[in-house]
Amino acid sequence: MRNSKPVITVFDKTQRTHAPREFIVSGKPQPIPEIPERIDMLLEGVRRIGGPVVEPPAISLDTLAVVHDRRYITFLTTLWERWHRMPDAAETPSANVFALGRSSLPPAGYPDSVVGQCGYHLGDGSCPVTADTFAAACASAATAAHGAALMQNGERVVYALCRPPGHHAAADMAAGFCYFNNAALAAELLTRAGKRAAILDIDVHHGNGTEAIFYDRADVLTVSIHAHPKRFYPFFWGYEDERGRGAGEGFNLNLPLERGTTLAPYRIALDLALTRVADFRPDVLVLAAGLDIAIDDPFKGFAIATQEFETIGRQIASLGLPMLVVQEGGYPSENLGANLASLLSGLLT
Repeated sequence: MRNSKPVITVFDKTQRTHAPREFIVSGKPQPIPEIPERIDMLLEGVRRIGGPVVEPPAISLDTLAVVHDRRYITFLTTLWERWHRMPDAAETPSANVFALGRSSLPPAGYPDSVVGQCGYHLGDGSCPVTADTFAAACASAATAAHGAALMQNGERVVYALCRPPGHHAAADMAAGFCYFNNAALAAELLTRAGKRAAILDIDVHHGNGTEAIFYDRADVLTVSIHAHPKRFYPFFWGYEDERGRGAGEGFNLNLPLERGTTLAPYRIALDLALTRVADFRPDVLVLAAGLDIAIDDPFKGFAIATQEFETIGRQIASLGLPMLVVQEGGYPSENLGANLASLLSGLLT
C-alpha cells in the first residue's frame, strides 16, 4: 500500500555555491562531476514525486561537532583565507605531504602550517576546496540534520537533498567530494534523541567515512553495498572482513560486489543487508542513497536501470521502517532525476 503522506524534501540553495572545477584522477586534474547542476536534476526527480520542499535552519558548529572533530571544523572554517595568505599559493588548497599512519604510535603531530594541516585533513585529490565550500557543506549538513528532526516528529519518509555528499568524510578528514558526513550526523542526532538508528548505504562507493565514525560502536548499525574496493574507490576500505572493532564488532557489514553488477545479484546482496538491519531492530533507517549505481552514471560501477530503482526501493520499504533518505552520489546523466523519482516511488510503497 502506498504511503499516503507526501515526501517532504529538505533543501538549502546555499549548496549551489560550491562549484569546484577539477579533481585529481589518474594523477592529473580532470573536470569534476560533483557540480551544482546535479541539484537541478535531482529537483526534477522531486517534482515527479511531488510534495513540499522546505529549507532547513542554519546548523551550529556545536551540532557539526557531534560527529566531527572541532579542530577539523576550525580547519575548514579558516582554510580558504589562511591558504591565500601564502605568496604564490595555488588557487585550490591541496597537500604536498600527507600524515600517513597518523593513527599509529606514537601519534602523528599536528602542525600549525596550513599546508601541513591540508595533509592531515584532506584525504585525497577529490575534495577540492573553494571560497564557498564551507558554507555549502554546512548547508548540506543542515539539510540532513533537519531531516532527522522531521523524523523525530513522526514523518515516515523524508528526502534530504544533500550536496556536497558526505559518506566519505570521517570525523576529521574530507575525501571523495565529501566534507561533513551528513548520514552519520543524522544517525547520531536520532540516536541522541532516543531512536535506534541503522544506516544502509547503497552508493556505488563504500561509505568509508561513515564506517570509521561508528566502527567502535554498537548503538548504530552500518551496512554498505558497493563496488568491490580492490579496483574501485576508496580502495583501502569496504572489504568483507571489516566488521567493527571492540564494542562495535559485528555492527558493521560490507557487501562488496563486482563492477557491472545487475539487478538480480544486487537484490541478493540487498536481501542480506535488509536481514541484518531487521535483526538490529532499529526505530529508523537512514538510507544513504547513492544513485551512482545507475547504468548510465559516469563512474560506471553498477548497471541498474531507471525502472529497477523502484524495485530496489520496494525491497527496502519491505522493512516497514520510517526512512530518512540522504542524498549521496549520483552524477550528471540523462536519467538522474528519473532514477531518484523511481527510488522514492518504490520507498513510498
